[in-house]
Amino acid sequence: MLAEWEPQSMVQLTWPHEGTDWAPILDEITAVYEEMASEIRKREPLLIVDTMPHNDTWARDHGFITVEETSFDPKSKALVLLDFCFNGWGEKFEATLDNQINKHLYEQGLVNGTYEDHLDFVLEGGSIESDGKGTVFTTECCLMAPHRNQPLTKAEIEERLKEWLGAERIVWLQHGSLIGDDTDGHIDTLVRICPNDTLLYTGGDDDHPDLVEMERELQKLRTLDGKPYRLLKLPLPRPIYDDGDRLPATYANYLVINGAVLVPTYNQPDLDAEALRIIGKAFPDREMVGIDCRAVIKQHGSLHCCTMQYY
Repeated sequence: MLAEWEPQSMVQLTWPHEGTDWAPILDEITAVYEEMASEIRKREPLLIVDTMPHNDTWARDHGFITVEETSFDPKSKALVLLDFCFNGWGEKFEATLDNQINKHLYEQGLVNGTYEDHLDFVLEGGSIESDGKGTVFTTECCLMAPHRNQPLTKAEIEERLKEWLGAERIVWLQHGSLIGDDTDGHIDTLVRICPNDTLLYTGGDDDHPDLVEMERELQKLRTLDGKPYRLLKLPLPRPIYDDGDRLPATYANYLVINGAVLVPTYNQPDLDAEALRIIGKAFPDREMVGIDCRAVIKQHGSLHCCTMQYY
């Protein structure tokens, strides 16, 4: 499985419409998508899914997961598009139409790679992170959550992930979750792998003691070479509420694109600036671009959740 900072051919957005959960704030969320689209388009091609039916717009979780197939010839490389089942994060929401998007894109020749059908296995793009050299991160609370791949055991799931994603090891984090999260602890809201064995992660507080335990886990982790990771702690946004419900705001849900990193912001100037600065330390050769994601978190996701990159 390729690292997100590898050169990309395009990014996918699945566009909001009045038939999705965005209907009550359609104008507000459309403005955010237009801003994302504009920043992406400045740097690489953009694929917008809009003309075929879809239940929702979380391209990260219904989109293809790309792996690179290599042979003994270093010049012989091919991209494989893995099409997994998205079942609304454990059957919480309807996703039947979303599972038809990938096959349509492939049949129309809009994506580059060989199609591989894994629709009998539930796996969301937001639930896995790869360093591009053999390590994949995930969380136990997500992949072992009810209504995903039971009765498979953790060992059986790990065996499949290693085979399909070309991983030497799967790092299972036992801690980490955000208040208001619908995904059962997607790794892309918590810990992100960056170049040079760096981990960006969401810091904890009194309301999120599990994040404090997650930090202790990360401090004990070692790379495949036996070295400690370089750890960069991201601030946790101050609580944001919608109709009394606390929303799962996180700065870890950023998107790496060619030449830039799009970072979610939440109209908290001091913390927004701190997050941009820290993420910039992990990606010093890229421009940091803030995108106001207060509308996105009203549906319990953020910027990375809305996007999927292709190589």
